[in-house]
Amino acid sequence: MTWRHALVIDPVAADDRPADGPGADFTDTFTPIDPQAPALSVGELSTQRGDGIFESIGVVDGHPQEVGAHLDRLIHSARLCDLPVPHREQWRQAVAAAATEAPEGESVMKLILSRGVEHGPAPTAWITIASAPDFRTVRREGVRVATLDRGLDSGAPERAPWLLLGAKTLSYAVNMAAIREAKRRGADDALFVSSDGVLLEGPTSSLILRIDGRYVTPAPGAGILHGTTQMSVFEELARRGFETAYATLPASALSQADAAWLVSSVRLAVPVTAIDGSPMPVDGELTRSINEYLLSPRD
Repeated sequence: MTWRHALVIDPVAADDRPADGPGADFTDTFTPIDPQAPALSVGELSTQRGDGIFESIGVVDGHPQEVGAHLDRLIHSARLCDLPVPHREQWRQAVAAAATEAPEGESVMKLILSRGVEHGPAPTAWITIASAPDFRTVRREGVRVATLDRGLDSGAPERAPWLLLGAKTLSYAVNMAAIREAKRRGADDALFVSSDGVLLEGPTSSLILRIDGRYVTPAPGAGILHGTTQMSVFEELARRGFETAYATLPASALSQADAAWLVSSVRLAVPVTAIDGSPMPVDGELTRSINEYLLSPRD
């Protein structure tokens, strides 16, 4: 991944300047820096403890996709983590400023809000832009998936909110370990299942199943991130006249589906070709058309 641009933000909490709406100018709170140069303090809690949150936004030909939905989720994650609530207009302007430095084609923008430096300034925030990996082949050929027990039952997020299961935190070591375990099992990616048998999500993606002509995704609320790309796909499917739904799905629902996808902001819609070694039918034409839509400008 080639880093193209980095922008440090002097974060303004929403409560500090509540009257600053769309007319406010936050340019003086942004500082471009060399993306290849050292920038973080050794006391940064984002690197020491993974104590922070992030969002990854797909950028296509300089256009950042689904900005509103990503900012909604950033704010939601901040509240769950007891971080200062980001000022929406400041971050919207920061995203727009960073996007002007994006190359042609596909790139990825990361929004990062950290608790800051231990015993020092807090919070800290920055945005990076990098060229995205080439996902054209995997969008066409799909992925094999292994189901993995997340080790927690579906009621854990409500009983233990301090687990932060519904927040997009920087602590992604478990997610990456899950993908490595899936590869050890001969798959390409993982799908989490709760210990009481409820379908959840992938380590970096949302799940969509097609069952009896209806498109369904696991309902947020069991520690599942509300997928921005999944919401876009559902909007497009509804526009085409298809039925969509959120539901609490047992793992047995996988065997009832005649198509499945993992969807995310940068990889987009990837068909699932096998689950735990059992082949899964692929709807190549629908996948192609959905990805064509996901690559079109969307706000």
